[in-house]
Amino acid sequence: MSTISYDKVCYRTEQQEENVALRNLKTGQIGYTFGCTREGETVQVKLANGELDTWSRDECTEVVSEPSL
Repeated sequence: MSTISYDKVCYRTEQQEENVALRNLKTGQIGYTFGCTREGETVQVKLANGELDTWSRDECTEVVSEPSL
């Protein structure tokens, strides 16, 4: 994810208290953000199975839902 996208995700997570859906590009897992560490450019995510994980901004991307027709 680009620095601009990372900043937007962190803003939504920290300022708007939104859990943003991200996909890990290495594992394919989906996680929902609950925090960011700006110094290390990482996001803290909660996985579907309840586990917590930390991903670097380079290994994830925001999940964008397709508009329904």
